[in-house]
Amino acid sequence: MDKTILKALEVSALFALLVFASSCGAGSETPEPLKQVTVIQSSVAPGDPHIVSDSANRLSILYSIYESLVKLGDEGSYRPSLAESWSVEDDARTWTFRLRSGVTFHNGETLTANDVVATLGRVLDPSIGGSFGTQGVYISYLGEAEIAAVDDSTVTIVTPEPMADLLDLIVAMPISPASALANLPDTHVGSGPYELAEQSEDRLILTAHRAYWGPAPPYDEIQWIAEPDSAKRVDALLAGEADIAARVGIDGKRRLAENGEATVREVESGLAIIYMLNAQDGPCQDPRVRQALNYALDVDAIIQEIKEGAASPLNGYLTPLHFGYNPETPVYPYDPDEARRLLADAGYGEGLELTFDIPSVMPDEAPALTQMMIEQYAQVGITVEVIVHEDRPGYAEMVREKKIHDACAFDSSPRSTYRVLREKIQSTRRGPWWQGYESERVNELIGEAETRVSDTERRVIYREIYSIVRDDAPWIFLYNPTNYWGAGSILGGWSPSPDGLILLF
Repeated sequence: MDKTILKALEVSALFALLVFASSCGAGSETPEPLKQVTVIQSSVAPGDPHIVSDSANRLSILYSIYESLVKLGDEGSYRPSLAESWSVEDDARTWTFRLRSGVTFHNGETLTANDVVATLGRVLDPSIGGSFGTQGVYISYLGEAEIAAVDDSTVTIVTPEPMADLLDLIVAMPISPASALANLPDTHVGSGPYELAEQSEDRLILTAHRAYWGPAPPYDEIQWIAEPDSAKRVDALLAGEADIAARVGIDGKRRLAENGEATVREVESGLAIIYMLNAQDGPCQDPRVRQALNYALDVDAIIQEIKEGAASPLNGYLTPLHFGYNPETPVYPYDPDEARRLLADAGYGEGLELTFDIPSVMPDEAPALTQMMIEQYAQVGITVEVIVHEDRPGYAEMVREKKIHDACAFDSSPRSTYRVLREKIQSTRRGPWWQGYESERVNELIGEAETRVSDTERRVIYREIYSIVRDDAPWIFLYNPTNYWGAGSILGGWSPSPDGLILLF
């Protein structure tokens, strides 16, 4: 080819390249491809952010959209969020929160103290309701508190009684702009790293909040897909249709390990699988009967059979993830002879008949778990009749109304030790899930802990309570399960939070 023509072609190509670069913006780099992550879990409905709920599906989405004044660290301590600092007076009643400046909501408004006060007012509105019997829970704590804006960047909360664990509640109260509260729960406006772009019954899309005050969100878009069947969630991950498959179960873990195309992430959960005992009426009023019900169970064998080893025995009403958990408290050993002795001492040497209420789901293993317990109890002369409840919300209401028979299967989920004590253990409060347990000493210690603003001092008290309650056995202590997630290569070293939440920021 003629050199003149070749040179002309080179110039022409260079000119075309310069025109293209100019159309993209002088000096601009080639834009990065869209960074999208797809999460598949059993449901994607965020619901109302201000009801009390421990659903990991809901909270994973809500905590991506919203932020609270403080957030829970992996180690159980609290870290700044919308409040850059806070303080509490020695009376453990007067709390002051100083808000972070420059926080922009998804609607472009700037965070002020009035937004916080208005949001907390909605949280404490009785009309908000609850989920699975949780209505009115926050009101029981803060219904008489004085919540006020001192200035645009300062909020105070004054409780009528000492409340050293107030942060346990505040962490779960997402803040919205005051102007957007009336549109909840249909429209979600927060200040978090992602904002809601699209929503349907089985699909939800979050996009990066470009004006986020913190580190830039690592993904441009997160797509959440609903799939109730855990096996199909694994199928989607292996087919490259999802980057994260939530709660894949033991079978899912096995399939992922065998396939090798995705990695398994596991977390020992803060969920306690237990049976709450009716200590108001019937045989379980006697602590010897309650202790016998714990000694008669081979929990290690139950874990191996029901969970294929994917759980750890409980040594009380908390898991190792809880503040005040006492690792020195012994697990109830499997001791059928001690169970028989205690039953005989309590007047049931010839046998004991009990009735257990169980739900068909949540915990999903309740039917199989109860059947194995029945077989073990038969070895020490305990006969158990089972009533299965298909209506899970109705079951929760029955337990809340304290209409159980001798025991009820339950999953105790709050990460807050304070909430567990007030809602399930403390007889002076007779909270929603309390079933008749009485201990004057435990009540005294809970009252003392509420006045101690020192975490160190409060932890010592909680550990003492823990040992007392373990010995009094108001519950049948079973296990805290290990949960599994599948993750594709795009996620790198990502892992669920200790609460089992999918937080991609």
